[in-house]
Amino acid sequence: MLHIVDDEAVVRDSLTWLASSRAIPARAYATAADFMAWLERGEFDVQGDCLLLDVRMPEMNGIAVFDLLAARGLTQRLPVIFLTGHGDVPMAVDTLKRGAFDFCEKPFNDNQLMDRVEEGLAESRSAGEKAAVLARLATLSLREREVLDLILAGKMNKVVADQLGISMRTVEVHRAHIFDKMQVKTAVELAGLLK
Repeated sequence: MLHIVDDEAVVRDSLTWLASSRAIPARAYATAADFMAWLERGEFDVQGDCLLLDVRMPEMNGIAVFDLLAARGLTQRLPVIFLTGHGDVPMAVDTLKRGAFDFCEKPFNDNQLMDRVEEGLAESRSAGEKAAVLARLATLSLREREVLDLILAGKMNKVVADQLGISMRTVEVHRAHIFDKMQVKTAVELAGLLK
């Protein structure tokens, strides 16, 4: 989902249309507060999210929104592309150093902007997949983590049982729980997920 935060209706409308020309779903917000209300719900799209953010807006400007996203560690899950008609080099350099995905001056090249949006969506999707894997890992018990480490090291069930001082049947049960929690069917798939 492409999120567009700009106080100018004509800019929101043109960017929404531009996104639809690439089959990118978009949602537009007239104020930073409207966007922040969406953010508080935490409804990230599994296909990725990207934010086109106007720098200069009344009440809360784009830099303040970006600072909140950065403080929450969300700039990878929600890559930010700044849009401005009044950009300056130091501002652009500063935001890019702090994790902004890109900084575009108005008027911008439509195709180049949408290419960057698609790259941002791909980065967001990847970050979301990594976060999901980490969340699944967090559901494993301490013993399951020990078994997991030995499985990833290529150890057979008998070796795992010997090293941990448990029965082979217990290893098989832990292995089944690990595969279930990690949503995989084989050790190869598990290794690929955690590479």
